Amino acid sequence: MLKTENCKTTKGCAHGTRFLSFGGPFCVVTVPAIFKLVPMNNSASLGKFSFGMGDRFGRQAGAQLQAVIMAAEQGVEVTPVWNKSNREHLIVGSKPASVRAAAQKAVAQLGWKKPWHVDADHIRLDTVDAFLDSSDFFTIDVADSIGRPAPEAAVRTFLDRHGELAGRLEIPGIQRSFELDRAEVSRVAGHYLCAVQEAGRIFRHIARAKGAGNFIAEVSMDETGSAQTPPELLIILAAMADEKIALQTIAPKFTGRFNKGVDYVGDVAQFQREFSEDLAVIAFAVKKYGLPQSLKLSVHSGSDKFSLYQPIRRALAQFNAGLHLKTAGTTWLEELIGLAEAGGDGLALAREIYAQALDHRAELCAPYASVIDIDPAKLPAKEQVARWTSAQYAAALRHDPRCPEFNPHLRQLLHVGYKIAAQQGPRYLNMLDACAETVARNVTQNLFQRHLKPLLLD
Repeated sequence: MLKTENCKTTKGCAHGTRFLSFGGPFCVVTVPAIFKLVPMNNSASLGKFSFGMGDRFGRQAGAQLQAVIMAAEQGVEVTPVWNKSNREHLIVGSKPASVRAAAQKAVAQLGWKKPWHVDADHIRLDTVDAFLDSSDFFTIDVADSIGRPAPEAAVRTFLDRHGELAGRLEIPGIQRSFELDRAEVSRVAGHYLCAVQEAGRIFRHIARAKGAGNFIAEVSMDETGSAQTPPELLIILAAMADEKIALQTIAPKFTGRFNKGVDYVGDVAQFQREFSEDLAVIAFAVKKYGLPQSLKLSVHSGSDKFSLYQPIRRALAQFNAGLHLKTAGTTWLEELIGLAEAGGDGLALAREIYAQALDHRAELCAPYASVIDIDPAKLPAKEQVARWTSAQYAAALRHDPRCPEFNPHLRQLLHVGYKIAAQQGPRYLNMLDACAETVARNVTQNLFQRHLKPLLLD
């Protein structure tokens, strides 16, 4: 349930009403007013560089936007995209409208005049309706349909329409060529057509509600067993064009592990090859199949894939390509670091959250088992953490691989442990407000120094 409390906005409220406690301190009377002050983006074209940012408790949109402003001041325009999934809303007890309300408040307060968006993250046909009014970016999740055998008639129709895919395939920007026979095209189409058709159904459902050209569509294809080859990605994009999906970003699968909140685990050189080849395929498919000119890669990073930033930057420069990075930054963890650094009650609450996360480790980790690697033997005892100073807690949690106190196992556990903070309800939110300056500083500096600068500025 979405919890409510008496209105406690910083300037007071004359309405005597109640506000959404997980969407920022917005009185339910003033949220519609904020919507009117800052209209939705009318452009359905996503900027060249865009960052998807999570703000699970609806308090850090301003601090996140400040990092984007800092990048703009140094000459790099990044479109902020605030994203939150249905699962996160259910765990935290928030509603989709709260994400837009928090973003619009930040945009208004900081005077941001450039595009920005709100992403209904990983939605399906059975969850999308709740996001239609408040989102203008939709990450379409078709994971359940990938690998579901497509009807033979649909595969034959695709093969007949795309005879160009069988034979010798040469893609500008990729040095090697590919040989595909009709049987191989049939195999790939059979594996992905159901997923693409499901994406088409969801896209058309959104278009009927919002109007064509009034939203941005991304399709997530990263939840599959292995990375797509260039021919496989091209086949997927051809099928997307057949479905008339006005695709702006696509998230393919990459080799390696993208664990939550920690660096990439895998062969960086192989990732760079895959990333570069995917850029080449997208450029080719845009011309070949009439897909939107703004189509670009989306990397679902799980955040903090620092070792990939320079390879990504080199490839983007080589192809003069754009990028959507999701999720950039680990805002909820920066909140914990800020609480710890504030000391006193903030540090006490941060310690308590770790203790409870440790007690509920199995429950918290189960939904994220495929994207975390936690060695329980390397998690500190809660009694030890209860004695930590502010500096010790922050050093263990902050993602600084050069710091000997950094503990990636603790970091991953707390990354998936936001449910513990959500269960604290107003206590956690009030503590964020009490420690707002320290928390915001960490959120902004993390996003700017560890993400925006190395990827786009340094």
